Amino acid sequence: MSDDSKRIKVSGKAIPVRGNDIDTDRIIPARFLRCVTFDGIGEHAFEDDRKQVAEKGGQHPFDNPAFAGAEILLANKNFGCGSSREHAPQAIMRWGRGIKAIIGESFAEIFFGNCISLGIPAVTVDAGTVGKIMSAVEADSSIEVSVDVENKTVSWGGENAPCEIGDGPRMQFLEGRWDSTLELLSAKDEISATAARLPYFNQWQ
Repeated sequence: MSDDSKRIKVSGKAIPVRGNDIDTDRIIPARFLRCVTFDGIGEHAFEDDRKQVAEKGGQHPFDNPAFAGAEILLANKNFGCGSSREHAPQAIMRWGRGIKAIIGESFAEIFFGNCISLGIPAVTVDAGTVGKIMSAVEADSSIEVSVDVENKTVSWGGENAPCEIGDGPRMQFLEGRWDSTLELLSAKDEISATAARLPYFNQWQ
């Protein structure tokens, strides 16, 4: 696999989205599921939440210029719960410069699986750690946050803490084998050889 497909360490600005049980309908409202492709879906991430916050005179993190260009999302418990729509991580990875990793307390299982399929490491930390990182970037949005998949650590503003990610997904990211299409293409010669031996590909001969 190429180095481009590997996810060993992801670093950049971070954006905090506080709150437990943020479901996929909040991440990307259902009306955007009618899209034929995912192009342009990123601009609609958290659209209804952003509108509701603005109507109350506030500013959602995804509308705050201080967090423009963020590449790491900070979340709390059970992020991505609700329906299984792939559109949710697709929207997140297409917002702004693109979210390339997520640090959270916990993730809904299907959302986590969709993140793996899209090459987005989603690592978990304890509540105290994610709270510290959120507070740090809210105080200074220029702080660089890093997710070290290889060593299972997160770091920010001179501090670091352990993080968790399953051994299977971790190795997929480190080896660049999270993309099932690339996996198939890398084995095309073996697939062709196997197909050539199968009778139903050879008029049952």
